[in-house]
Amino acid sequence: MTEPAIVAENLVYRYGDLVAVNDISFEVAEGEILGFLGPNGAGKTTTVSMLTGQRRPHEGRVTLLGRDVTQETAAVQAEIGISFESANLYEELSGIENLRLFARLYGVRDLDTDSLIERVGLEGRGNDRVSGYSKGMKQRLMVARALLHQPRILFLDEPTEGLDPVSAQAIRNLILEENERGVTIFLTTHDMMEADRLSHRVAFIDQGEIVALDTPYNLKQRYGRRIIEVDIADDEGNIERREMDMDEPDTPKELQALFRDERVTTIHSREASLEDIFIEITGRELV
Repeated sequence: MTEPAIVAENLVYRYGDLVAVNDISFEVAEGEILGFLGPNGAGKTTTVSMLTGQRRPHEGRVTLLGRDVTQETAAVQAEIGISFESANLYEELSGIENLRLFARLYGVRDLDTDSLIERVGLEGRGNDRVSGYSKGMKQRLMVARALLHQPRILFLDEPTEGLDPVSAQAIRNLILEENERGVTIFLTTHDMMEADRLSHRVAFIDQGEIVALDTPYNLKQRYGRRIIEVDIADDEGNIERREMDMDEPDTPKELQALFRDERVTTIHSREASLEDIFIEITGRELV
């Protein structure tokens, strides 16, 4: 059996009296994309900091690729790539100069900067100063930087937060490409639609605790409601939308009655979203 890429055991982290991460445990298989989901302040970024060796847990243990992160930090960090939500680039250097600098730090020789710049959609702008980049361009450059040493695990902290649709889709495509290469990806986000599209499994974290962890499909089956939405037109052409619970025993008869007695214009089904399920489990919204 393949050893998990990431193992978190009973992690605890405190800021004074505030328990930011409260005794969480989970595993991520090699080649898996795990969406780590929750609202701002839920403990996502603190968890990533512990997993990547930037913060030492007050309690618990992290192993990446079979190595204890606190004991073999340098060896672990050579195998992982990290892209933060906030830009931490050298603004007075060009995009290519930023990549070459970090390549030297990782001991990467013969880096093909042109190919890497093209992969993240920055062709033609690699020699420009980063200070002139938009937020989306900086975010794509940080993802390129995370990839330059071909990491086995990729940590992405809110990689598409606040980006325009084109930049966001470019980063999503990169995530899928890297995963096809066999890279394990730990994706923190509060964008439930993005997590649903990309993740093999998702973990909900709320107030420092993991409250659910499963595949999106299983979570929807366990907690979600399947809804039938029916649009009905009156004699004046006004449209009224009615909702029915697909799993109620009387729904087939009610639906048959609607088609018999009303003018149905459209009908379609709608499954619960991950955001619906988060609200169902925690009793509160993401934002």
